[in-house]
Amino acid sequence: MGGDVKKFMYVNRKAPHGTVYALESLEVVLIGAAFEQDVSVVFIDDGVFEIVKGQVTTEVEMKNFSNTYKALEMYDVEKLYVSKDSLEERGLSEDDLIVDVEVKTAAEIAALMEEQDVILSF
Repeated sequence: MGGDVKKFMYVNRKAPHGTVYALESLEVVLIGAAFEQDVSVVFIDDGVFEIVKGQVTTEVEMKNFSNTYKALEMYDVEKLYVSKDSLEERGLSEDDLIVDVEVKTAAEIAALMEEQDVILSF
């Protein structure tokens, strides 16, 4: 069988708690990776909060799934990008994140998006 590998980019723009978007995005990323697609994940706007260290979720009564992002490597999802502007606007740096990411400018992220076959935004 084996068709062409498609490039899938998942864009995370929402804060991790209070909605289901972040968790759903993570599940879809893992499914895409399981089907051996070329998967990349971008964290923009409040989406950067999805990968910040030391999240406390007891008050919002949601499971803290942020550690699941560490499992992405096991699924060969190694293309993780974060918006430089989004980090800076929120007073964050790469040191605040629980996974290894490549910090990219808006122009670099736009260029990456141009290369994709499918872009899914959450």
